[in-house]
Amino acid sequence: MARQIQINVYPLAPLSNLGMDRRAQIAARKLEVAQLRNHCLSQYFELEVNDQDIVRTDFGKPYFQEHPDFSFNHTHSQNFYAMAMSHRMLQIGVDIEELSRKVRFQALAEHAFHPEELKIWQSLDCDPEYWFKVWTTKEAVLKANGLGIRINLNELNTQVHPEQDGGMCSLDQLGIYAYQNYRVGNCMLSVAWQAEQSCRGFAFPQIQIYQHPR
Repeated sequence: MARQIQINVYPLAPLSNLGMDRRAQIAARKLEVAQLRNHCLSQYFELEVNDQDIVRTDFGKPYFQEHPDFSFNHTHSQNFYAMAMSHRMLQIGVDIEELSRKVRFQALAEHAFHPEELKIWQSLDCDPEYWFKVWTTKEAVLKANGLGIRINLNELNTQVHPEQDGGMCSLDQLGIYAYQNYRVGNCMLSVAWQAEQSCRGFAFPQIQIYQHPR
């Protein structure tokens, strides 16, 4: 059976135009995210999946208890939702960020980037796209690990290359992870998985991305 990762990307409903206060917006978004998660799983397995079918590890990572050989991970930005799913690959993580998001780039880079990442970013005249590529890769790797290990983000050197859209990184506390970056519309999407070595070296999975309209 081929090693595959399927990623579904959905636009989210605009909440700012509905006259809700901040608390109501957060509750509405949480409900929509749960509904999209259940929809993706229902479509994948061709059966109805509800909230009670999803459980979490002691460290908070969600999984589908009826299918222990299946894993998923999901994420959302202000306007988009993404879910990564896979059989056989039990350690996957995904993160999505909109390139138009207002970010305190310098402050967060100084706090979260490895010195090598910071050096490359500064050599690129503080390019926002590279920043988001590094940031989403870090998030995807940590979510793939899913063991609740609390590390300083600047300890992890993702080794993201400004002209390449994938690679590998490692840290003693985490292990070895591979990742792939995608520019999806105005978003940076990164997916990561625990790297496994075969007789021919590190095997990369097939990755399929499906973008869905509202």
